[in-house]
Amino acid sequence: MRGSGSDMRVLITGAGGFLGSHLLRGLRGHTLIAASRRPVAGGEWRQLGDLGGAVDWDGLLRDVDAVVHLANIAHRPASEEEFDRVNRQSTADLCAAAKRAGLKQLVFVSSIAAQVGHSSQTVITEADAPAPVSGYGRSKLAAERVIAESGVPFTILRPVLVLGEGAKANAASLEKLARLPVPLPLGSIAAERSFLSVENFVSGVATVLGNARALGETYVMADPQPLTVGEVIAQMRAEMGRPPGIVSLPRGSLDMLMKLPGARGIWERIGKPLVVDPAKLLALGWSPKR
Repeated sequence: MRGSGSDMRVLITGAGGFLGSHLLRGLRGHTLIAASRRPVAGGEWRQLGDLGGAVDWDGLLRDVDAVVHLANIAHRPASEEEFDRVNRQSTADLCAAAKRAGLKQLVFVSSIAAQVGHSSQTVITEADAPAPVSGYGRSKLAAERVIAESGVPFTILRPVLVLGEGAKANAASLEKLARLPVPLPLGSIAAERSFLSVENFVSGVATVLGNARALGETYVMADPQPLTVGEVIAQMRAEMGRPPGIVSLPRGSLDMLMKLPGARGIWERIGKPLVVDPAKLLALGWSPKR
C-alpha cells in the first residue's frame, strides 16, 4: 500500500456537505480527493453516485490509501428501509471494495445517535452499551457493526451535534435563534449538553487519520466543556458582535411553554441533559480548541 500515516491519498465521501467541505478546507498533511454528487471547487473530484443504488466503489477507491466516509442520509425524514439501504448497505458495499483495494484505513463518521437518544441522565462514554432510539441511529450502529466485521482497518467516530458555518438541522435552528433581534427565554434551562465545533471535528479526524493507535477503535466526539443552550446562543451572539440577550422565566411560565404544540419535542432535544465525555479521544492526542 502506498503512502504513510503522515502523507496519504484520502477520499472524502460527502465532500460537498457541511462536514465534508470543512474537511477539504481544514485537513492538512494529506492529498484529499472529494467524492460527491456534484463537483466541488479545487483539487481532485470523483463523482459519487446515489447511495441508494449501485455505486462504483472500486473506481472511487482507485489509488486511494484511506477514506473518510461521511455520505449518508441524515437531515431528512426517511423510512427504516431507506436508512438501512443508504447508511448500512452502502457502507457494506464500500467495505467490500475497501478490502479488495487493501485500504489502509476507513474512518467512519457515525453519530452519537448510534449510541444514545436525545438525552441522558448520565455522562456518555464509549463504554456504554449503544441504545439508539431512531431509525437514523439504528442504521448508523448497523453500519458500524458491518465495518467492524469487514476485516478492513477502521476507526469509528461518534460526534455530537456539530456547530459551525453551514451547519444543518438542529445546529442551524440554534443559529436562527441566535439571529433573532429579541431576548430569548433560555436562562431557565439549566441542563448541560455537549456540542462540537466544526473546527474541533476537523482536528479530531486529523488526530485519528493515519494513527495506528486509532485502528479498531470507536471514539465519541464532543468539545470538552458542555454548555447550556442559553450559553451556546450567547456565544453565537458574541461572535456576531451582539449582547447575549438571554433571560429567565419563572418555572410556571416555562411549563406553559412546553405545553404548546411541538414544544415537547424541542424540549427533549435542547432542554434535557446530554453530556458526552471525550476522554478517550483526548488520550489519543486530540487537542481541541476552547
